[in-house]
Amino acid sequence: MTTAANLLIALIALLHIWFLVLEMFLWTRPLGRRTFGTSAEFAAASRVLAANQGLYNGFLAAGLAWGLWPGPGSGAVKLFFLGCVLVAGLYGGATVGRRILLVQALPAALALLLLAWGRG
Repeated sequence: MTTAANLLIALIALLHIWFLVLEMFLWTRPLGRRTFGTSAEFAAASRVLAANQGLYNGFLAAGLAWGLWPGPGSGAVKLFFLGCVLVAGLYGGATVGRRILLVQALPAALALLLLAWGRG
């Protein structure tokens, strides 16, 4: 189960790198606006906020990648950053849109379950 958990964690890290790219670099472009369902005006007005949010997603990706690096404490690092992703996904699902629950919270919850199962 640890291998499955690590593969899912790597996928979640890659997703958060993609979120970083969307929010920091593509927010005002057609792909970014289509992805988030925003108008050109809204995207232009919220560009700085989106870039800030993208940077946070990059930190989550970096933390998950750090947890995948073998060594003492890597399990705790994985748990911490997956917990952060889960909380962010739950909050986003409650305040922004339910799709975030599927894209962000569910994979984090599954990875946490796989990690717990691998320890048992």
